[in-house]
Amino acid sequence: MNDSTSSPKTKPLQGDAALLRAVGSFALTAAVINVIVGGGIFRMPSALATQMGAAAPLALVAGALAIIPIALCFAAVGSRVQVTGGPYSYLSATFGPFAGFVGGALMWISNFTSSAGVAAALSVQVASLVPAFAPPVPRALLLTAVYGGLFALNAFGVKLGARAITTLAALKLTPLFALAVFGIFFVDWSQVSFAIGDVPSWSALGASMVLVMFAYSGMETALVPSGELNDPARDVPRATMVAILLVVLLYLALQIVGQGLLGADLAKSGVPVADTAGALWSPGRVLLLVTACISMTGFLMGNLFGTSRLVFALGRDGYLPRIFGTVSAAHRVPFWALVVHATLAWMLAIAGNFDALALISGGAICLVYGLVCLAAWRAQARDIRERGGAPFVLPGGFVIPLVAIAAMVAITATLTRKEWLAIGIALAVLVVTYALLHARRRARA
Repeated sequence: MNDSTSSPKTKPLQGDAALLRAVGSFALTAAVINVIVGGGIFRMPSALATQMGAAAPLALVAGALAIIPIALCFAAVGSRVQVTGGPYSYLSATFGPFAGFVGGALMWISNFTSSAGVAAALSVQVASLVPAFAPPVPRALLLTAVYGGLFALNAFGVKLGARAITTLAALKLTPLFALAVFGIFFVDWSQVSFAIGDVPSWSALGASMVLVMFAYSGMETALVPSGELNDPARDVPRATMVAILLVVLLYLALQIVGQGLLGADLAKSGVPVADTAGALWSPGRVLLLVTACISMTGFLMGNLFGTSRLVFALGRDGYLPRIFGTVSAAHRVPFWALVVHATLAWMLAIAGNFDALALISGGAICLVYGLVCLAAWRAQARDIRERGGAPFVLPGGFVIPLVAIAAMVAITATLTRKEWLAIGIALAVLVVTYALLHARRRARA
């Protein structure tokens, strides 16, 4: 059937105008929390205790001092640049297509790697509850069912996907906040220290900060679908700051409760949050294992929802095949962008061979954060704004972006030579890819 006979009701649609603006402040806040509170929190307390001992909460406080300025920068630039794409669109609007492409591509690599890693961790959690899923074939079938279900929820419309994210966020956050609130009354405070003198070493603090930043990361993915927000100028600042503050308080409370109840045994635990709950109430261990499964599923849902819009933006602007920039006419979602991201993450999760990309992920996100902070300053200096609405204004001009960038420099300075080499190789490949695609576009023009 040729184009002249194709039904306009089934033909894929192009551009942000085809997307439905159906996501409000509450759903966006849930999406940000849902992506941040993924699999990391269920492993982080023991890892921090191993690195920092009783002073582990200090790493979370230091991480909060770093992530809050970054969240402010995201709120500022996200309220001004309101097209789908998140950091990719922010950088493109302020520094041009090259910066946007590099930031977007690095973010995509980080996101499908983290999706695969969390999915692999999910299979371990499920196997601990149901050992029949431990062998390779049942594990592969489990991961296939997980990604298939997540894809279906996303593919049948943005409203369904947003509702699923909100529901999963509520299901996983309720037990975690309950553990934090009730557990604080049983803390042995001799096991917890906020004294700088109790930090084992600056290198230990630096290594812990990389882990904390990984645990706090995720807002960049949740903010990608700006083209589907009801009022980005209002919703992005509100949702970003509320979500970050809630996450910081939750993580800090869980670390304190874990140390106060388990003491030195926290560092030895493979499931520290579940063991903490079990110390309060023996059935709580199973409950938190189930919560971990729900939490990881919620992370995968938010990751697929947000990252598919990033792939859509790259396809929309010609840096990936144009089909990724199309929107299904029936449900108004970027169908092929969903397909490619879910497939890549699913394959990597089954293979389990994602260590090399995982080395790049942490450093790449810090680089993206630094670039976004520069974009926030430039967007405010040039007074970039879209579709009306008063944007969020950073007080002090360049002061907050400067503080955030300094924090990212300090954190990335703790990366090893091997990790920097991996990031450098990835950037070189991306630059070559950009040059080839740019040359092709110019030749077509």
